Amino acid sequence: MEGEASEPPATPADGDCWLVGSSATGDWTGRDGTIACRQGGTWLFVSPRDGMRAFDRTAGQDRRYADGWQAASPVAAPSGGATVDSEARAAIGGILQALETAGILPPA
Repeated sequence: MEGEASEPPATPADGDCWLVGSSATGDWTGRDGTIACRQGGTWLFVSPRDGMRAFDRTAGQDRRYADGWQAASPVAAPSGGATVDSEARAAIGGILQALETAGILPPA
């Protein structure tokens, strides 16, 4: 999906899909939390179900539906501490980068 919005884009293209945000307006009124897909010049709405996943292009990460849409929060890289272990920090940094690349975590 393209991202999350509470109002339809001014010039949607067929095939574009959006997560309808809260207090939706225009053609999306009353469709909060659904996915709006443009097809044949009209909006089709998909009601989410537990386990549904969608890739949010704007945020660059996956969202999943489990009793509401959820996305991972950014995780700060380790810093500070009494003893600095550069190998551990590098390993943790690599794990965080891999999770961001996979779209599981948003870029920090």
